[in-house]
Amino acid sequence: MMAESKKIVITYSGMKKLQDELEDLKANKRKEVAEKIKEAREQGDLSENAEYDAAKDEQRDIEARIEDIEQILKNVEVVDEDDVDLTKINVGCEVRVKPLGGEGEKKLQIVGSTEANSRLGKISNESPLGAALMGKEVGDVATFEAPAGEYKYEILEIHKIDE
Repeated sequence: MMAESKKIVITYSGMKKLQDELEDLKANKRKEVAEKIKEAREQGDLSENAEYDAAKDEQRDIEARIEDIEQILKNVEVVDEDDVDLTKINVGCEVRVKPLGGEGEKKLQIVGSTEANSRLGKISNESPLGAALMGKEVGDVATFEAPAGEYKYEILEIHKIDE
């Protein structure tokens, strides 16, 4: 018997992006790669056909991604950004924080792990900083440990994520 999969917390916009990607993979990418495989087959000997091998690799990657997205979508718990309590930090919030004893401020979006992208300021609620911020209110200090030491951030503002 398969173990119970853990629920994946995701914002509505994050779920929509996954659904759109899945649709594109199934409707377009599968056809494109099937055409590449067909063209490569028509070139003859497949044992030394780099285009055929590349197309088969791409096909395997597409199918794996389709399977991943379908698995994620089966186990999602969608956070409705309109229902997010803005008095406490939770998934679906954007927060402005200031490092204690440090310079500057950071704007961070708290999202589910599948949406996290640190370059875009989207951090997972399961990351060390994200977990430390969860449930905090404006004025609170979030503390977390990292390999480089202990970090403390003061929460300055909590609001809804602007898409």
